[in-house]
Amino acid sequence: MYEPQNPHLILSPGTQVVALVEVKGPDGKTVHPRGAVGVVVQSPADHLHSYRVRFPDDFLATFKRSELAVLSQYKQDPSASLRDHNLYDRVIYRCVIGSRAYGLEHEASDVDRRGVYLPPAELHWSLYGVPEQLEHHETQEAYWELQKFLVLALKANPNVLECLYTPLVEHASDLAREMLGMRERFLSKLVYQTYNGYVMSQFKKLQADIRNRGEVKWKHVMHLIRLLLAGISVLREGVVPVRVDEHRDKLLAIKAGQIPFEEVEAWRLELHVGFDRAYAETALPDRPDYESANALLIKARRAAIEERLP
Repeated sequence: MYEPQNPHLILSPGTQVVALVEVKGPDGKTVHPRGAVGVVVQSPADHLHSYRVRFPDDFLATFKRSELAVLSQYKQDPSASLRDHNLYDRVIYRCVIGSRAYGLEHEASDVDRRGVYLPPAELHWSLYGVPEQLEHHETQEAYWELQKFLVLALKANPNVLECLYTPLVEHASDLAREMLGMRERFLSKLVYQTYNGYVMSQFKKLQADIRNRGEVKWKHVMHLIRLLLAGISVLREGVVPVRVDEHRDKLLAIKAGQIPFEEVEAWRLELHVGFDRAYAETALPDRPDYESANALLIKARRAAIEERLP
């Protein structure tokens, strides 16, 4: 039986894939056999969601990552796959984000670990390349390849910036400590577009959920408000706030559905006004420090050639 290569790799839209299970329709009948080829049209944002795949007859189906293989890898010798390399041994930075870092956890909260890995140079140069992200669902862990992490940080990705500023660091190599030491260089006015724009787009979807189903996912609403609060602080103070101590009680009340959506919406609109003001007054540069990030990456690549973890 074929084992999918890179089971932790998040496949991007447009990737040609092979179904490793029978493709069934809504009635439970087989529409396409195991081995059918399709194209990814929607990728999950995290490990909790599935892929949407379109087949040549326009039939759409949903799959878990373990039920798909990348077509180009499916046709090659599986013995040469990345599963022969334990890339988790190459992790140079590991931290905790999520509810435990925010100060919003309860006894049953997961421990969400994120971080960075540096692949060996030989594998990076090989035909197979390396995954941009490793995921281990059972332990709630995910690690970005260093270049991918730096690019996302430069684009003001909220999850990545929180990794740089979380107080819960479990492991950091010398290079990772150097990266943390320059974390303010990743901050720029792009925070405004990234945080503000994402929240606005998500609230449009939430409003549609209320109209169509009369309900929303309150945990998602809470985190959107948290993002707005964090983004404003980044622009005003030049640091990424991770803990939400000042707003903890109100955020937890939103999560519990104890505050009417109309009241949450009013707070959101007020925060957008504050975000606009913070953007107009911020001392952050228009763009992050690409040169410093590039120098760090080149240093890491040179170390990888010597087969050591910096």
